Amino acid sequence: MIVEKIFFNLIAIALFTIIFMKLIHKNDTSYIIILICEFIGIAINFIELFLPTTLNAFFRVLIYFLAILIPLWVLWLEYFKKMNFPEFFHVMIAKILISKGQQEQAKTRIVHFLSKNPNSQVAHKFMAECYEKEENYDAAVSEYKKVTELNRNDLDIAYRLAFVMNKNKQNEQAIEVLQDILRHKPESENATNLLGDIYFEEEKYKEAASLYMTALRYHPGSYDLYYSLGMVYTMCNDFSRAKECYEKAAEINSMSFHAKLSLGQIALAYGDLDEAEKYFMQGIGAEETEAGSYYYLSKIAMLKGDEDKAANYMKVAVNLDSANYKQLQKDPIFTPIRQEIPKPEKIEKQEMQEVKKETDQEMKHIVEEDQGKKKIVSKEKKVFRHLFKTNLLMENLSNEDLIMIRNKKEKQKMQEKQQKEQEQD
Repeated sequence: MIVEKIFFNLIAIALFTIIFMKLIHKNDTSYIIILICEFIGIAINFIELFLPTTLNAFFRVLIYFLAILIPLWVLWLEYFKKMNFPEFFHVMIAKILISKGQQEQAKTRIVHFLSKNPNSQVAHKFMAECYEKEENYDAAVSEYKKVTELNRNDLDIAYRLAFVMNKNKQNEQAIEVLQDILRHKPESENATNLLGDIYFEEEKYKEAASLYMTALRYHPGSYDLYYSLGMVYTMCNDFSRAKECYEKAAEINSMSFHAKLSLGQIALAYGDLDEAEKYFMQGIGAEETEAGSYYYLSKIAMLKGDEDKAANYMKVAVNLDSANYKQLQKDPIFTPIRQEIPKPEKIEKQEMQEVKKETDQEMKHIVEEDQGKKKIVSKEKKVFRHLFKTNLLMENLSNEDLIMIRNKKEKQKMQEKQQKEQEQD
């Protein structure tokens, strides 16, 4: 028992001294909490000397926990995990404050810490994440830049910087950061997808196609890459290659309803109604593509001369998504059944609201709102709209043009069949 107490006191006093020296050296009060814990543990052990009986197991564990284990844990963090305890402590407290809804207090704590420790990567990263959640992208970019300057090898932080730059409409700078990431780590799928999205947003389709083709060397089984490449070829009106990519994406992921919807649109553009109908029927299986699938099934029914079926399909399409009602009005092929499709309540309300908005200020707000909506159109919506317009254009072609396109397609099929037979021989 005496040996144990001597051993305990030596270690506890040594640890107390080390932590106290860290407090002096770093001039950070977060070490005071550790010193208080150690002091309580040592004090309880000292009080035991004056008690008639020894303390029970609970107090013995508590003494060792406070005076030995906690300071050892701090030293382990700093020497083996290479973490700065004050940095860890302040960020932990800030996260607790945020969990309680006290964001401003959390940020104030970290800002105060950074005033004394401007080179803290963890603290700058914490502030960047806070600003990003608040959608204060200017401040978030500034903080992420500081982290990358402190550690240029952290590609994950570089990606977050590019991601926020894209949100902040700083696409040129984001492209530079992403290209640098891919020079160091060409297999990075996150960087590839984000750079591809930016190229797509900037309508740099050739650059996007080249990027995805390169990425497929590292990820030959990636559904996302094939699907994204298909969308790029679609926007370039290279429907043959787009179809190949969508088919590959659908092969990799049989639940790829978006790819099947695009395949249906392409087949419809070339007049292959049966193939288009097959893909659209498959698209009914997913909530995100069901409305579009019913819309195009209605169109196919019109092309086949079955107006009753077309009207039934269109009613379902409009019921699932009121936006289909507006498309119905634009597409001349639906003229015979337009009167049969009731106007959705949502659109009636929108029209009534628009009538009420008579002042110039309100009209300006409408324009700004519409412009904002255009900015946030997703890649998929942009592609589907492009294919929608393509289908309208194809319908306006003369019969001779349609015959030429179909003959060209049949000729291509015959060539592929002959090539397969030659390969088998």
